[in-house]
Amino acid sequence: MKSIKISIPSLIENIKIIESFIDNAREKYAINDDIYGNIMISVTECVTNAIVHGNKLDGNKIVDLELHLDDNQVQFVIKDEGSGFDYEHLADPTAPENLEKSGGRGIFIMRHLTDEVKFDDDGRIVILTFYL
Repeated sequence: MKSIKISIPSLIENIKIIESFIDNAREKYAINDDIYGNIMISVTECVTNAIVHGNKLDGNKIVDLELHLDDNQVQFVIKDEGSGFDYEHLADPTAPENLEKSGGRGIFIMRHLTDEVKFDDDGRIVILTFYL
């Protein structure tokens, strides 16, 4: 299995570093164009959540991103230093009563664009899996 890792301070402008990381991984590992867009959207959304909601935009806190690749799948592991969240009881952002609210859409999007989303460590770790 191949793995690469990057750590960024929790500043929103560092999302461009994550985008470059994904682009580099796509070239290095010949990641399929069909899933590239889903990876880019899901991973940047997840890292944004980690920066904003997990680490509360605290530049002294770090977000770690790891990529694990084998023959069948590519996994992205995103870890923040926040206090976690209740990922089991998220409001459905598509329900009529929630359409005006902000929040909750990111995880909804991730669940639709990935093959698997797992949460660990009370939500401080998110594992996004894409089948190749």
